Amino acid sequence: MLKAADYASDQDVRWCPGCGDYSILKQVQSVLAELEAARENTVFISGIGCSSRFPYYLNTYGMHGIHGRATAIASGLRAVRPDLDVWVITGDGDGLSIGLGHLLHALRRNLRFKILLFNNEIYGLTKGQYSPTTPEGHRTKSSPMGVIDHPFNPVSLALGAEATFVARTMDRDPVHLREILKAAHEHEGSALIEIYQNCNVFNDGAFEVFTDKKLKSESTVMLEAGKPIVFGANNDKFLTYDNHQLSVATADSGATPIIHNPSDIGLAWKLSKLFERPSDAMDFPRPFGVFYTEVRPTYEYLMQNQIDEAIKKRGAPDLDDLLQGDTWWEVKS
Repeated sequence: MLKAADYASDQDVRWCPGCGDYSILKQVQSVLAELEAARENTVFISGIGCSSRFPYYLNTYGMHGIHGRATAIASGLRAVRPDLDVWVITGDGDGLSIGLGHLLHALRRNLRFKILLFNNEIYGLTKGQYSPTTPEGHRTKSSPMGVIDHPFNPVSLALGAEATFVARTMDRDPVHLREILKAAHEHEGSALIEIYQNCNVFNDGAFEVFTDKKLKSESTVMLEAGKPIVFGANNDKFLTYDNHQLSVATADSGATPIIHNPSDIGLAWKLSKLFERPSDAMDFPRPFGVFYTEVRPTYEYLMQNQIDEAIKKRGAPDLDDLLQGDTWWEVKS
C-alpha cells in the first residue's frame, strides 16, 4: 500500500511560500495514493510556467515540455502507449495562449488524459504580466492602465471544443479538489479541470470572494449531479429557470430549483456563463464542480481499430505503400 509521501520525489519543491501550487501538489499525491496508481505506469507532462514544475516533484514518470506543447506531447504518448495513465499540467498562460490550439484539438479528439489547468489570472513565472484570463481593467506590469482584452472563460472554451468532461475547482478547497480529480480520473476520455490557484506574489486575493469563509456561501455554488443547485448561508437560494434563462430565487418564491444534470450540455453552457464577479448577494454565484460529462469513443481506441482493420485487410503495413498512396500520376514531357 502506497502513501501520498511515496509519490513525492527527492527534489526540493520550489514555489513561492504561500503559493496555491503546494496545495494542488499535495492533493494530487493523495489522490494517486488513494487510487493505488502504479508509479511506473503514471506520467505527468507539463509545458512552461510555475505549474509546469510539477513533474519534478512527483515520483512517477514525467516530462517538462516546451511552452504550450504539453497536450501535443501527451497526445502522442497516449496514441502509442494507451496503457499509461497520463496527466497534463498547464496554466492559463501556457495552455490558453501559445498552447491554445493544441489544447482545443486534444479536447475535441477526446484522448484519454487529465488536463489540470492552473488558473491564477496572471503570468507568474515571468513576473506579473496579464494573461488570457486576467479580468478587464486589472492593472499589471504589462497593462499599467488596465487590461482592455476580454478574458477567456476556460470552462466555456472547453465546452465549445466539445470536451467530454469539464469541471472547475480551487486550491483552497482540498476536499472538493480531490473529489474532482478522482472523477476526472474515472472518465473515459479527455477531462479538463480548471483550478483556481492563488498567486500570492503577483495576483494575491484574485479569488478571495470565492474562498473567504464569510463570502463563499453567497458567491459560490457547488454542482452535484442529481441535486438542486442551491447556495447561500442556509442554502436558502437556488438557481431556477425564468423564461428559459437562469435566475436566482428563494425558497418563498414558489419557483422550482434546477436539478443539476451534468449530461445536459445546454445547462452546462448556461452555468459556464455565470462568470462575472459578484458585487452583491443577489448576483449569480460562481459554479464549481462537474459542469458536463458524456461518453464518446476515445481517439486512441478509434485509431487502434483502424490499424487492426488495415492489418486484417492488407497485412503488415508498408511505409512505401503508405507514402505512395492509392493514386499516382505520370508526367510526360
